[in-house]
Amino acid sequence: MTPARPAPEFKAPDFTALLSDRARRMSASAIREILKITQQPDIISFAGGLPAPELFPVEDVRRATDNVLTKYGPAALQYSTTEGHPPLRQWIGSRAGIPAANVQIVTGSQQALDLLGKILISEGDTVLVEAPTYLGALQSFQPYGPNYVQMPTDDGGIDLDALEKILKTTPAKLLYAVPNFQNPTGRTLNAERRRRLVELTGQYGVLVIEDDPYGQLRFTGEAAPSLYELGLEYAGDVDSSHIIYCSSFSKTLVPGLRDAWVQAAAPIISKLVQAKQGADLHTPTLNQMIVTELLDDVLPRQIETVKKAYGERAGIMLGHIKQQFPGGVEYTTPEGGMFLWVTLPQGLDSTQMLVRALTRNVAYVPGSPFFALGGGENTLRLSYSSATPEQIETGIKALGETIREAMD
Repeated sequence: MTPARPAPEFKAPDFTALLSDRARRMSASAIREILKITQQPDIISFAGGLPAPELFPVEDVRRATDNVLTKYGPAALQYSTTEGHPPLRQWIGSRAGIPAANVQIVTGSQQALDLLGKILISEGDTVLVEAPTYLGALQSFQPYGPNYVQMPTDDGGIDLDALEKILKTTPAKLLYAVPNFQNPTGRTLNAERRRRLVELTGQYGVLVIEDDPYGQLRFTGEAAPSLYELGLEYAGDVDSSHIIYCSSFSKTLVPGLRDAWVQAAAPIISKLVQAKQGADLHTPTLNQMIVTELLDDVLPRQIETVKKAYGERAGIMLGHIKQQFPGGVEYTTPEGGMFLWVTLPQGLDSTQMLVRALTRNVAYVPGSPFFALGGGENTLRLSYSSATPEQIETGIKALGETIREAMD
């Protein structure tokens, strides 16, 4: 009888050493980590950019789901095309004045940023971003190894004189911007700067990603044309435009359906299709059909409901900030969207101050993660979208006390 062979010694893998270079560049979202803390019921959270759940059109979504399943039957539950549900693409294209072929449906605008990073950014490529910029974009682009260059900003958005100086000396490939009610600052890029940005980037051969999840949520002021509209006018042809437009139904309808889209020239859309095939084949068929069912009636009504509520909540927050925050603290006044930006006196650190704020049961997002190259330690982001008036009053009072304590 052959004696049993001893089992080989097990060697646990060194998972860190086995990770790809791309995976090592990934990092957790600072916002998502903070949101774990804010799940406690006694915390008043101004941290997450969450749409107000009490405003969701639940009954309309239920009826739309029934209608879709009645109309399409098993087809609503089947695999579908990567490009997206044709009626949904046609509706988006008609609103933008472009063919449906130039529209790609994606699973949330975060996927749009990830796939665009995948198809456009090679390691070492220069990517221009606002200072500060949307943290989720940095998280999406970072694995592809970009070389970030920050564009200075002020209350009018990107400083175009500074951008022109950058473009004259820096061979940039890509510029990422949130022109409407920017996340995190709530600022809006004014009309004059939009036109100049389109012309400058066109002149220097730089692609532009216009991220516009909040554009429909204007509650005061005058709307400006999108960079995409100006890009079509500048290029004269949809397949020559250097502007790539991303938007979503998450902030205007409901976030859980995860329906968003990209408008771009045919060569960009073609590569997006290939990238999406490798990511998830297609955005869920049923979700796309539900959204399509809601477009003509529910969506316009929902936009008006959300705009009214967010405008009221922003006004309440700004009023209490004016009363409760000490002198030397600056803040933006948004014309729409979900956020405003607070700048504390130099020397204060909003990350350290968050610990004190949580002892008073109020939370926010520190500003430094929104800066691609560091900085912004004395800044923070507040969201007013999902807080009640009572929570805003209590939370801003507590935050004012926290700031005074930190200044003292």
